[in-house]
This record gives sequence, structure tokens and C-alpha cells, in this order.
Amino acid sequence: MAPTTTSSSPAATVAPPSSTPASRRFALNALGSLGMATLLGCGGGGSDSESTDTAGSGTSTGTGTGTATGSGTGTTGTTGTGTTTTTCSVVPEETAGPYPADGSNASNNTYNVLALSGIVRSDIRTSIGSSTPVSGVPFTITITLTNTNASCAALSGYAIYLWHCTQDGNYSVYSSNNIADNYLRGVQATDANGTVTFTTVVPGCYAGRMPHMHLEVYRSLSAASNASNKIKTTQLAFPTALLSTIYNANAGYSASVRNLASMSFATDNVFSDGTTLEMTTMQANSGGGYSAHITISIAA
Repeated sequence: MAPTTTSSSPAATVAPPSSTPASRRFALNALGSLGMATLLGCGGGGSDSESTDTAGSGTSTGTGTGTATGSGTGTTGTTGTGTTTTTCSVVPEETAGPYPADGSNASNNTYNVLALSGIVRSDIRTSIGSSTPVSGVPFTITITLTNTNASCAALSGYAIYLWHCTQDGNYSVYSSNNIADNYLRGVQATDANGTVTFTTVVPGCYAGRMPHMHLEVYRSLSAASNASNKIKTTQLAFPTALLSTIYNANAGYSASVRNLASMSFATDNVFSDGTTLEMTTMQANSGGGYSAHITISIAA
């Protein structure tokens, strides 16, 4: 069993989406027939579903190729995922969901953690100013950002805002209606290699959605102050088999065991049209916990 840490913040249950939208690729084909060049992100149609995001660019294709390989054995004896190869293409635009806390009007609030001092951080397991981390299996996620307009060269100095739910499937800020409870949210600037790494916990699985993380891309840290400045919104997916192993081995994820068993990527309202450009490579770490990495591309 991977080690866990102690939670400090109660949270309310996130409601499941109530309907499944048409796939991005179906919508893209329909718009393409009308000569339109931009596709906006998909989202749920019901009041409890993830709302449609209206910012960002459409999908385009670059020329390079990239290979990401994950392997390794952790303390649970679980081997990491295999090799995935993707073309150098713009990552799909996705909904920011109902709990972004990025200054946009979501869930009848305009919470904005991006304006908080201390939101630029690599370890997002605590609320800003707190020393008590949320419960969950330790996890690091490394994201590399590249540019399809420059043969997928690394994008340095861009800002990535990452957020996700707890092991119980709840989102900070909204679950307590308190912006001071801002755990599992953070911003970082990409380094010379276009890379950021966040220290967090394995996200849980709530009813109606496959496990995922949200992210927004900004041209700089100074621009990462409000959702109106974002240039990309997308989501990250994780290998189902490995998540199932983690959930079953850790009591704090008991609800996730049930929810994951009732879901699949085919029935997910965001990932049902495919996860080729959004699937992370994930593995167990020899010292405990798990890690994942992914390269995503935008047309910068």
C-alpha cells in the first residue's frame, strides 16, 4: 500500500454529469463542412455536468513526432504503463468544468485563486499558508509544453495552472465556499525545456467522470492572473488499470473503486472521442507513490 497523508479540509460531494455531449471530432467534422476554422471545447449539457469552456483555439497539426515511455516497479509491485507515441498536434480544447477558481463565472461564483499570493508553487498538497496536506497517495505530474508552429520546440516561460479533485472526488474552494481552502491548485512557469512538475496526490474518481486533471496555459506568469488571459484549456487522463490498482490498495479511495467500475472512457463526457493527446504515461515509484508525465502541444 502506498503511503498517505492526513487531510485538513472537509469537502462536499461533486455531483455527476447528467448528460453526454457529442464528441469533439464529430463537432469538428460538422464545423469543417461549413468552412469554420475554430472548434471550442466540449462539455456536459446538464446542470450537474462540466460546463462548456468558450476560450482557446481549435485543433491543428504539426510535423514532428514524440515518444513517451513509462516503466518501473513500485512498492506495491505494480508495473507502469507501456509506450505511447503521438504526433505533434495541438492538444484538444476541453471544458474547464464547474470548479476552475480562475476568475471566470462558474458555479455562481467568480473565485480567483490566480490572484492569490503564493499560488505559484510546485507542491499543491496544502492550502496556501497551511502546513497540513490533504489525504491521498503521493503523486508527481510532469508536463512538457511544446509549440506546433515551431516543429514542437519547447515553450519556455509559459505558465500552467493545474487543479484537480481530492481522493474523495471533491474540489477545493467550492466544496467549502472558501477561497482560503485552495489545496490541489497551483501555477508554475515552464523551464528552458518547457517543463513543470507538480507534487500532489492521485486524484479520485467521482460519479460520472473518469479520473482527470484540469489545466490552463498562459503566455507568462504575469498573464496567469485571470481566465480571460488563458490561451488553452485541456484535461489530462490516466491509465485505468493502474488507477484501479491504486484505488483498491488504499482505503481512502473506496468511493473511487465503485465509481471507476461504473465508468469508461467510452462513456465519459469529455474523453469519449479519444485520449490520444491527453493520456499520461504513469508508473509506480520505487520509493513509494506514483509519477506521470505528458507532453502537450499548442499553436503558440
